[in-house]
Amino acid sequence: MSRSDQSKDYQWFLNNYNELYKKYGIAFLVIKNEDVIGSYSTYAEGVKEASKCNELGTFIVQCCNGNESAYTNYISSLNFM
Repeated sequence: MSRSDQSKDYQWFLNNYNELYKKYGIAFLVIKNEDVIGSYSTYAEGVKEASKCNELGTFIVQCCNGNESAYTNYISSLNFM
């Protein structure tokens, strides 16, 4: 997954934010290929669980809390190695 792919996933998150919040409530969403592949109560849990089946750098984890603070912070799992 490239930065471009992660940017697409982030944009998808932004475009679908209201629907995602309605569906998942307050959660850390693991997103890959414009799809939610997991919903967790903490960022660390999301990364830990998602990395069991997905290589680091192939997904993003975004906070979904119902307000814009969730999407003004961007966290990426991009693997630089």
